[in-house]
Amino acid sequence: MPDILIADDHPLFRDALRRAVLAAVPQARVHCADSVHALLGLVEQLPDAELLLLDLHMPGARGYSALAHIRGQHPGLPTIVVSGHEEAQVARRALAHGASAYIPKSSAGEDIVAAIRAVLDGDIWLPSRLLGAAGELEFGEAAAAAQLAALTPQQFRVMTMIAEGLLNKQIAWELGVSEATVKAHMTAIMRKLGVNNRTQVALLASQLAVDPGAMQPLPGDADRE
Repeated sequence: MPDILIADDHPLFRDALRRAVLAAVPQARVHCADSVHALLGLVEQLPDAELLLLDLHMPGARGYSALAHIRGQHPGLPTIVVSGHEEAQVARRALAHGASAYIPKSSAGEDIVAAIRAVLDGDIWLPSRLLGAAGELEFGEAAAAAQLAALTPQQFRVMTMIAEGLLNKQIAWELGVSEATVKAHMTAIMRKLGVNNRTQVALLASQLAVDPGAMQPLPGDADRE
């Protein structure tokens, strides 16, 4: 039986996606996550999953950052992006980041089923009103996506928390690790991203935001306890 993953933090829509998956693939085993951190755990547990339905906006997600990371770490996992955004530009960027389909949350149930079947058959799917929404990423965004893809899952978790402005002690508590471990992760993250401080980490992550202007400035860059 195929394993199919759903990552969405809204229970009602998560349940709607689950019903669509079972309508498209009745024998599927559906596994759900309500945050990117939970999703990363699922992907680690189920490396042979056949499909992921990923919401762009949920805890631990910063625009396309989770998509870029998962596509880099698991290029064989087809991913359908689901989002409340209706703009062709948002769909275009999702496909450029490696998504196999883009489903606006306003889509009818039969369209979601059609998208799931198309992607499992190896096709690219878009709703009819967004057909032709293909394109290339700007250099900076493509480079940022490649750098985030190089992070390990735990480094990605830490990176998202840095981008959210959490302190080392808060990150350590959230992940159940020591502050020394967080600092070690931060050193590795900054080396892989080619940056020197927390604000630069957040700025790089913001290049993958749906709305880059939504990023909030971080406090000072001192490595706070």
